[in-house]
Amino acid sequence: MIDAILLLLTELFNGFVNIFIALSQPLSWLDWSDPQALIRFIYYGGSHQFLFSLIVILLFILVIGLIRRPFLWGVTTGLEFFGNWMGRIFAWVGLMMVLQQIMIVFLQRIFRVSEISLAPGGAAFTRDLSWWSEELKLYNAIVVCLCCAYTFIQGGHVRVDLFYAGVRYRTKRIIDMAGSLIFILPSMSLIWLYAWYFMWRHLVTPKVSASDQLELMERRAQLLRWDRETIGFSPNGFDEYWLFKLLIVLFAGTMFLQGVATFFRALLEYIEGPEAEGKHLDKDRLDDEVAEAAATAH
Repeated sequence: MIDAILLLLTELFNGFVNIFIALSQPLSWLDWSDPQALIRFIYYGGSHQFLFSLIVILLFILVIGLIRRPFLWGVTTGLEFFGNWMGRIFAWVGLMMVLQQIMIVFLQRIFRVSEISLAPGGAAFTRDLSWWSEELKLYNAIVVCLCCAYTFIQGGHVRVDLFYAGVRYRTKRIIDMAGSLIFILPSMSLIWLYAWYFMWRHLVTPKVSASDQLELMERRAQLLRWDRETIGFSPNGFDEYWLFKLLIVLFAGTMFLQGVATFFRALLEYIEGPEAEGKHLDKDRLDDEVAEAAATAH
């Protein structure tokens, strides 16, 4: 038990040191013209060092926030603002998906075309009709991955209220904090870890792996080159499937931040009492009594 505590404290201290090193030497991991810098970015992006550095930052925010609660409210509403507006913006992709599907059906059934060309700014972009059809899956993935945090903030996720609805105010806040710490943050961290290397394996070669050591990766850095995945399910189909891997990473990152915001909000509402419930929460209004009642019941 003592060894585990000492190990945790050591990792937290190393996290603080790693933050200082990263901020003092940004070109060592941001200058992607240098293969060594790119390989460090790839390695540390899915490492336990990055995780503990993030934990240090969150603990630092939490300590300051407990001393000055307006600061913690500002962080919470800032994270919720980010999730809300990301969802509100990318929700329009659903409309793009519908319009593109209509365009495909219309051009295919009426004019019997085999290709569709777009020329924004005079630069022609021509792809087979099957490419545009398969691209619709990307739009659907964007809505699912990038609007998930927004749905959570708006209370649109599915609840299983076996006992939550009937418990007292502060008990609900404890459940929210526990749910964030036990379920949201660990699961999103795990998804990020696997998705991070899954994404980079389809962007660079030689292939990278979560089990690779930094020393081995740095020795192979001179062989590193961009190798974006361009293999589709059909010969003329959509061939940018690396974007789906990127969306998984973005999903895990945005939902991790929302998990942090959920914990901070539940903690603040627990401390300040029932009058703080929903404080500064930016929820959309439907301007429809029936829809509002359905959303509230949900």
